[in-house]
Amino acid sequence: MSFSNLGLSPSLLEGVKAMGYAEPTPIQLRAIPLVLAGRDVIGSAQTGTGKTAAFALPILSKLGNHQPQSRVLVLEPTRELAAQVETAIRDFARFTDLKVAVVFGGVGYGRQTEALKTGVDVIVATPGRLLDHLEHGNCKLDRIQHLVLDEADRMLDMGFLPDVRRIIEKCPRKRQTMLFSATIPPAIETLISWAMHQPQTVEIGLRRSPADTVKHVIYPVAETQKTDLLLALLSHVQYESVIVFCRTKHGADRVARTLKRNNYAVAVLHSNRTQREREQALDGFRNGKYEMLVATDIAARGLDIEAVSHVINYDVPQHPEDYIHRIGRTGRAESSGEAFTIMVAEDAQAVAAIERFIAKKVARVKLEGFDYRYTALFESGKPGQTGGFPGRTIGVRVHGGYHFAPGGRRRRR
Repeated sequence: MSFSNLGLSPSLLEGVKAMGYAEPTPIQLRAIPLVLAGRDVIGSAQTGTGKTAAFALPILSKLGNHQPQSRVLVLEPTRELAAQVETAIRDFARFTDLKVAVVFGGVGYGRQTEALKTGVDVIVATPGRLLDHLEHGNCKLDRIQHLVLDEADRMLDMGFLPDVRRIIEKCPRKRQTMLFSATIPPAIETLISWAMHQPQTVEIGLRRSPADTVKHVIYPVAETQKTDLLLALLSHVQYESVIVFCRTKHGADRVARTLKRNNYAVAVLHSNRTQREREQALDGFRNGKYEMLVATDIAARGLDIEAVSHVINYDVPQHPEDYIHRIGRTGRAESSGEAFTIMVAEDAQAVAAIERFIAKKVARVKLEGFDYRYTALFESGKPGQTGGFPGRTIGVRVHGGYHFAPGGRRRRR
């Protein structure tokens, strides 16, 4: 089926054509007719499945011509996602007179205030900055017809749910609400029952295991050798670009400083960076200025970062689903990718939770030539099982014949 069979307006079809979209993805195929019919929708889909178009195209199609009051509100958990979604909506609406504004923190209020007071049809916002604008009287939500809560589980993790509730209370009760979330924890279920009316659920490609294009293993090591092992891994593998995930902002800064001291071209991405710094980091990583991006989980979902050859979990993620999101930054668009997780003794429970989540043991690998200190993680066990250690290391076969080859060369820019 093509987009022309879904009931979208001619101007939106022109936008779709100009962006080079050939045919709808599964979530677009199922969600667009529901949104056009006015139904509340719960969408569960992975990053990269086209969910922004799944809600944006039918909403824009229903809006018609520009009006001075805001009729659409899209809430996003991070500045980067808000900017990315706003750009996509502008592209979809390029053959209409509809106006879009993006609202997020980390930058001045001037341009945002001017755009809101001029009058826009669509507001894409992060919760905190939107509440600031509402308190200053820069915008109103009393005419909102379509509300989208995107990456709802991320907003829950970041503590935004109370702000989201305050925002929803300022919207009309009679509206269409769409919620997109990779997982539906109890707090999200409560929000759904309170904010939505008889929603239809669309589940597409919910992934509880890594993509087949991603080869992933665990490197156990003593806590005191984590950084040394990270540097050794980088010297042993051939890579094009690497994302290194850390659990905390301070940890990301510390790892980035270490990598810079070792002459790597590194950018840092976390919520304490200014908006300008975050944009420069992403743009520099995308265009090859930086060969490595050290980030917190802010970079795990949603962001459009292609051609990442390697992901390294310097810290094991706290939530099992974040493991899938992190290592899913590589092996995209049918290309192959590699993901390494550095594990210390205190990570045992988190790793076990990940393996239960994906219903599979992840092979443990020992880096050949690295001067290991003893850790209980090295105790005997069958290769590839928890507590086990496959062979003498790098030459070991894991995942159907895949090899980690020593002696790789770094790509320098």
